[in-house]
Amino acid sequence: MELFDTHAHINDNRFDNDREAMLEDCLAQGVRYIMCPAVDRGTAESGIALAEKYDYVYAAVGVHPHESKDVTEKDYEYFKEQALNNDRVRAIGEIGLDYFYDFSDRETQMREFKRQLALAREVDLPIIIHDRDAHGDIMDTLRTDGKGNYGIFHCYSGSWEMAKEAIKMGFYISFAGPVVFPKSTKLKEVAKQVPLDRLLIETDSPYLTPPPFRGRRNDPSKTQFVAQEIASLRGMEADEIAAITLENGKRIFNIK
Repeated sequence: MELFDTHAHINDNRFDNDREAMLEDCLAQGVRYIMCPAVDRGTAESGIALAEKYDYVYAAVGVHPHESKDVTEKDYEYFKEQALNNDRVRAIGEIGLDYFYDFSDRETQMREFKRQLALAREVDLPIIIHDRDAHGDIMDTLRTDGKGNYGIFHCYSGSWEMAKEAIKMGFYISFAGPVVFPKSTKLKEVAKQVPLDRLLIETDSPYLTPPPFRGRRNDPSKTQFVAQEIASLRGMEADEIAAITLENGKRIFNIK
C-alpha cells in the first residue's frame, strides 16, 4: 500500500524526541508523501525545514484561525516570498474558521481567512481549509471572496450537500481518523459518496488517532487505517483507495 498523508503536523514538538525514527517507520509502512501544513510563521519555517531535509515532505504556509490574532505584515511577506520562490511550498494553509474554540475572535478569523484566500490566488496555490463548527460562514465566504480559489477541505466534517457544493467549487474532500470512529455515521455516508477523483486521506498527526490506537500519538503511518475504512465503506480494496488518493494528492499539490 502506497500512501499520501495530505495533512500531518510532523513538525509538532510531540515528535521532537523520535522524529527521524518515526519518519523511517512511516516510509517502511508505505507512506510516500507527507504534506506538513503551517499554523503560524514558526511552524511554516519548521515545516519548510523538514521539506528541505526530506524529499518526500512538502510544506504549506499560512496562519490557522486560532493564531490569526497574532499574524503580522512581516509574516505575510514571508508567506508570499516562500510561496513564490520555494519549490518545497505547495499550498497556503491551514486557513479557515474555528468557532469551536474561538481562540481568536470571529471578526479577526474572517479578516485573515479572506486575506489568505487572496494570497493563494495571487501565488496560484491550493488552500488547505480548517473548518470547525463554521460550515455556513466558510461556504458563504468561498462563494463571495473565494472565486478562483481551489484546494482541500481538510479533516472534513460537513454534510454530503456541502461536500457536493465544495467539489463543484474545485475542492477535494479529505478524511482523517474520525471517519474510522464507530459513531461517525454521517461522515461515513459522505465518505461513501465523494467522487474518487476528489478523495484524499490524512492523519492530522499528532491528533485524531484512529482506532485501534485511540489515546496514542498519531503519525502518518496511520493513514492506512483511513484508507482501509473508506475502502470497506465503498466495497473496494484498501490498496486501491491508497493508490487513488496518492495520485489525487500529487495532482492537487502539483507533484510530478
